[in-house]
Amino acid sequence: MPTNTKPRLSARGRAVPASPIRRLVPYADAAKADGVAILHLNIGQPDIPTPRAMIEAYRSYDEKVLAYGHSAGLPIFRRAVADYWKRWNVDLAPEQVITTTGGSEAILFTLYALTDPGDEILVPEPFYTNYLGFATAAAVTVVPVPARVDDGFRLPPTAVFEALITPRTRAILFSNPGNPTGVVYTRAEMERLAELARARDLFLLADEVYREFVYDGAEYTSVLHLPGLEERAVVLDSISKRYSACGARVGNIATRNEDLLEAALRFGQARLCPPTVDQLAGAAAYASPASYLEDVRVEYQQRRDILFAALKAIPGVTTFRPAGAFYTVARLPVADAERFAIWLLTDFRVDGRSVMVAPASGFYATPGRGLDEVRIAYVLKGEDLKEAVAILAAGLAAYPG
Repeated sequence: MPTNTKPRLSARGRAVPASPIRRLVPYADAAKADGVAILHLNIGQPDIPTPRAMIEAYRSYDEKVLAYGHSAGLPIFRRAVADYWKRWNVDLAPEQVITTTGGSEAILFTLYALTDPGDEILVPEPFYTNYLGFATAAAVTVVPVPARVDDGFRLPPTAVFEALITPRTRAILFSNPGNPTGVVYTRAEMERLAELARARDLFLLADEVYREFVYDGAEYTSVLHLPGLEERAVVLDSISKRYSACGARVGNIATRNEDLLEAALRFGQARLCPPTVDQLAGAAAYASPASYLEDVRVEYQQRRDILFAALKAIPGVTTFRPAGAFYTVARLPVADAERFAIWLLTDFRVDGRSVMVAPASGFYATPGRGLDEVRIAYVLKGEDLKEAVAILAAGLAAYPG
C-alpha cells in the first residue's frame, strides 16, 4: 500500500558529517546580505595569484573535441608529476602516478583499494575534516590518535599508536605539513611511523599537499624518502594549494605499490577519466620556475609571523608557531568556539566588518575535544590578516559567552 512516510536515506548518507569549514556559510551569507564585509579565515582558499602559465594553458586549449582522456591520467601530467619529484630526490616513474579528480579522489580511491567495510585507520587528531567523510563513504572507522596544542601537535609516543591497533587496522593516515595544525613532522617522527608500519603490517597514507610550505629551515620528510617502505608508502597529493588553483580539480596518487596502482586504475576506469583541460593546466603549473613556489613560501611565512604575534597578544588565547602549511589551531577563552564563531557572524561588527573562523571541534573524532578551539587559515594578505585578528580580539573582549 502507498505510504506517506518520508523515504529513508542509507546509513552512510545519514552518517556523512557536514564540513565544519563550510557549515557556517549560511550565517556568513546572511551577514553579507545585510552589507557586512566578512574576512574569511575559515577556509584554505589562497589569494596568491595562480601561475600565469597555468592560466595561459586554459586559454590556449583549442582542440576541436574535448575528448575522454586515459583513466590513469594524461601522460603529460603524469610525467610532470614524476619530474617534479626529482626536485625532492625521489625517483618515480610516470607509471607510478595515478591522476585523480582532486586530492579528494586520491584519498577515496586509496581507501577503497586498501580497506574493506569495518576496517580501521589510525589518524592523528585533529585532522583534515574530510578524512572522516571519506572514511564514512568507504565504511571505514577512523580511530583518532590524540595530539595536543600544548605540545605543538607533535606525534604521540609509539605506544599510544600500538594501544589502538587491532586486527582490523589497515593504515595510518596523516597530513604533513599538517592541516589543520601546521605541524611539520621531523625525520625522527617519520621514521617512527615507518618502523610501526613495517612491524604491524600497515600502510602509511601521507597527505603531503603543503610540502612546499615549510618555514624556519624545518626539514620536510616525505614517506617516499623513507627506505623499506616501497610497498607501504602512499602519497596523496593535489595541485590546489601548491599553485593556488583550488578550482582545478586535479590530484594524484604516487606509490611504488603495483597492486595499489592497479586497483586505483580500475576505480579510475569506473569514473572514466580525470578532467582533461585541468591536467594540461596542471602540467604547465609544474613547469613553473622554482622562484614561484619560493616566493609563495616566503609570503606565507610572513603571514604566519603576523598571525602568531597577533594571536599571542590576545589574553587567554593558546596557540603555537606553526612550522608549515597555512593554518594554525588556537584555543580561545570561550566554552563553545562554534557558538562564538556564529555570534561573530550574526551579532558582532567592527565598522561594518566581521570575521569567520572554522570551529575546530569538526577536526576531531573524539567527542568533546576541540570545543574551545578554532582553525585559522592565514590566506589573507598581511594588512587584512592584522585587521581580521583585531576583530577577533575585539569580539572575544565583547563576547557575552
